[in-house]
Order: sequence, then structure tokens, then C-alpha cells
Amino acid sequence: MFKDSSLAGLKVLITAGASGIGLVIAQGFIEADARVFVCDVDKTSLEQAIKSQPGLMGCEADVADEASIQDMLTQAKLALGGLDVLINNAGIAGPTALIDAIERHDLERTFAVNVTSQFLCVKYAINQLRQSKQPSIVNMSSAAGQLGMPARSAYSASKWAVIGLTKSLAIELGKEGIRCNAVLPGAVDGPRIRAVIEAKAKIMGKSLDDVTSSYENQASLKRMITPEDVANTVLFVVSDAGRNINGQALAVDGHTQALS
Repeated sequence: MFKDSSLAGLKVLITAGASGIGLVIAQGFIEADARVFVCDVDKTSLEQAIKSQPGLMGCEADVADEASIQDMLTQAKLALGGLDVLINNAGIAGPTALIDAIERHDLERTFAVNVTSQFLCVKYAINQLRQSKQPSIVNMSSAAGQLGMPARSAYSASKWAVIGLTKSLAIELGKEGIRCNAVLPGAVDGPRIRAVIEAKAKIMGKSLDDVTSSYENQASLKRMITPEDVANTVLFVVSDAGRNINGQALAVDGHTQALS
């Protein structure tokens, strides 16, 4: 995984960092000798992650809840002694359904986790970041944040919003030396995408193999990406090697031009 000496000693907070992409990002920072604190809504996954990763710190938190975010940031500050890097990784797939079958509460829940949580985490972490000598924010978006996606309108809309938030923050905070970028993964192989594929196959009346193939072939490289691909990009953009990267929507999607 990407390593750079400038990552050593950084105080890093990762939301939803107990599994999946978040945990792989945490592992990358730990390997680079950074100090890492994660939060997660899944208490069991959190306990397992802390047990399996020496040096990893964390707490249970629901980023859809404002008070929970504030408490999490307080605990992170006590554990890390400050903050240099905020990785807004938390996100949910939202409903897989055609527009007339999506309930309003499902849309609102998707935005609460995927967008509002990022806004609130930055809002309440900004004073800590202002005290850092190497401050950086990375917001997790998606290839769906630049492309439409059938039966995934709530998710796609939320990920487009992340890019708007990111670019606005980059302008607002850049004068203080605080960088803000978005990372846009394509189809990341793993349990979540497999569940989405299964749900879409049922909705579209297609076979599981056909829908899986469409996900694999939507990128020019004709394959899904891995969590390590995403983590390497995050580590690079946070490091000194990426010190002039700001306000960017960085696609890690094998060159995806359309989503199935």
C-alpha cells in the first residue's frame, strides 16, 4: 500500500472505519505510522477491528445523529490529541428501486448518512483541523456522483451532493491551508455491491450473472476495483505528494463512462 514519510505521526479520523473500505484505509495509515481513530455504528465490527489492528482506536457512533458526531469527535480528540486528517467515509447504498417505489424516509436516510454527516463532521472538526500543520479532508463520493444510475436515484443524488460540498469547502478553507478532496470509487468488489447487484437483478428481471457482468464491464478496464485501490488514492492525496491537490473529484473507477 502507498507509503510516504509525511504520513507518519498524522492524527487521522475515519468514519465507518471498522470494515470495508474504511478499515483498509485505516490499515494503510497505520502501516504508514499514522495514529488512527475510527468510528462505526456496528459495535461488533468495531470491537473486532480494534482487536485485530494494533494501535487502532475507536468508538461507536451513528453519523446520522448530530449529537453522536459531537461525542465521537470529543473522544477522538482525547485519544489522538488533535486532528490532522478527516476521512468522511461513512455511507449507505440507499434503496435499490425505481423512483415511484422509493419512500421519502429512505431518501432522507440516504442523504443523512451520505451528505449531512460529512457536513456535520467538518463543521465540528474544523477548529481542530485549523490547528494542524498538515490538515486535509477527504470526502467519499462515488462514480455515481458524476453519472446517473438507474434504480439508484437516491444514492446517486447524494453522491453528486458530496462533490458540491467538497468543491465549496476547498474554496472556503483553502486560504487557511486546509485541503478538501473527494474520492470517487467505481464498483468496489465486496458484500455491499453484491447485495446491490442481487437487488437490481430482481428489479430488472435479469439474471444475477448478467447484472454482475454489466457491473464488471462498465469500466474500460473491464473489472471491479478493490478497497486497496481506494485506500492508495486516499493516502496519496493526504500525503505531501498530493499537497497541491485541492477541490478535486478523484475517480478510482477503471475509467467508467456509464453506470448500469
